[in-house]
Amino acid sequence: MFKLIVLAGLIAVVCSAPLDDSANAQILKYESDNIGVDGYRFAYETSDGVTRDEEAQLKNVGTENEAISVRGSYSFVAPDGQTYTVTYVADENGFQPEGAHLPKAL
Repeated sequence: MFKLIVLAGLIAVVCSAPLDDSANAQILKYESDNIGVDGYRFAYETSDGVTRDEEAQLKNVGTENEAISVRGSYSFVAPDGQTYTVTYVADENGFQPEGAHLPKAL
């Protein structure tokens, strides 16, 4: 189940990335540590201005309320040349993104 959640999250981010010449982007930085059943952490940066940093941990391990809590951020350069950044939390309360360019809940 954990692997399915991580895979779904990665697919969602890839699908939401802007479509441009990023196929030729070079990886400038990649870090990955603490990958296991109780959580993970990774970060990367590419030459086209995309960055991502994410970490997760399993909460309430061994109980019926066991849940994964994910925190992270990603940035990309839009066609208008501006860099947009989204920070987010995904946990038992759902996906909660924040960014200067995103509308705020009332």
